[in-house]
Amino acid sequence: MGHVRIGGLFAVLAAGTLAFTSAVPAPASADDSTIVFGAALAATGANNREGELTKDGYEFWKDYVNSHGGIKVGGKTYKVDIQYADDESKPATAARLVEKFVSEDKVNFILGPYGSPNSAAAAAVVERLKVPMVEGNGAATSIFSQGYKYTFAVLAPGKNYLQGLLEMALTENPKPQTVAIATANDAFSTEVGQGAADYATAHGMTVVYQTKYPADTPDVSAVVSGIKAANPDVILNGGHLDEALLLQRTFKEQNVNAKLFGYSVGPDTPDFRNTLGKDANWVFGGTQWSPTAKYKGAPGFIGDSKTYAAEFNKKYGHIPDYHNAESTATCLAFQYAIEAAGSLDPQKVRDALANLDVITFFGRLKFDERGINIYKPMAVNQIQNGNLMTVWPVGVQNAKPQYPTPAWDKR
Repeated sequence: MGHVRIGGLFAVLAAGTLAFTSAVPAPASADDSTIVFGAALAATGANNREGELTKDGYEFWKDYVNSHGGIKVGGKTYKVDIQYADDESKPATAARLVEKFVSEDKVNFILGPYGSPNSAAAAAVVERLKVPMVEGNGAATSIFSQGYKYTFAVLAPGKNYLQGLLEMALTENPKPQTVAIATANDAFSTEVGQGAADYATAHGMTVVYQTKYPADTPDVSAVVSGIKAANPDVILNGGHLDEALLLQRTFKEQNVNAKLFGYSVGPDTPDFRNTLGKDANWVFGGTQWSPTAKYKGAPGFIGDSKTYAAEFNKKYGHIPDYHNAESTATCLAFQYAIEAAGSLDPQKVRDALANLDVITFFGRLKFDERGINIYKPMAVNQIQNGNLMTVWPVGVQNAKPQYPTPAWDKR
């Protein structure tokens, strides 16, 4: 059975950090029986699809909680509501909206945006206003190198995203020897790529090509030509959905072959499979969560991955991807912390988050002193005959890896 453990306050924190100052807006809600969250999410711009996946994960939690009696805070039960605004995929807009949510709309707490740049911008605002934010879609550790005390991330850090693919590949035959890595130039993608490069080098592989391209670029032909010239065994991308689609199309156009193609973002999303069709087959993706993960969650929410996936599919018409799941887990962190705090006071909830240790359908939610969940492992998925299968690690796999990838003219 999962467990929730909430320790005492961090006695070593400075008094200035613990103080709940008069400059902080008092907790407020739509009415005296509703906890209101604010979420600045991309409805337009480059991250609009990922923003929709994030919102669906939030909404699934909200509807579940409200239909199962709400959240108990001390001796009172509250419903939950989420106010949304379009951050246009722009960090400055995300920061402005979070400021408005807290200072004008008087929401109780903040649910994170999609993406590391927007999450970083929002984190600076909630730190100044001393209102907790939990996020599940900003994995860059640079967000958490500022000494912030009010931002928490339920997902594993960016450097881990593609390491599982390499770990898996090194157990295969023929064992890959060379790696090419192309990443977008944003903080998350760069961290993903460097984490993969460091892992490959440490495990006897040679990085024969490594480059960055502008995030959201419309043309990756030069990058793909460079990869083709390097002729690597493994091709890895740290980026986002649109870039993954563009790269995969261009690999086919230029007839680039490798034993393994892997992406940090893309293969898990329904759009990747629907858009590419059979050309999505054989592709691997690092994932924060899998429907086959064998966790037993604490009471108060759906306790296992299989049931979560089935209920989500019933509601939205597709098996949830990890963006959906980690977004739901973002809300769950707040749920368990609020219940443990027995209060809607932002400082008490922040302290409860800092001491949270709970098993959920998504895995373990526990944060280090920076606010990062370093305690939950990644998994690896592969698209096989149009279906997304979990192939690594062995303990959660529902299929074996299909490896090596055949040449384009042999598929």
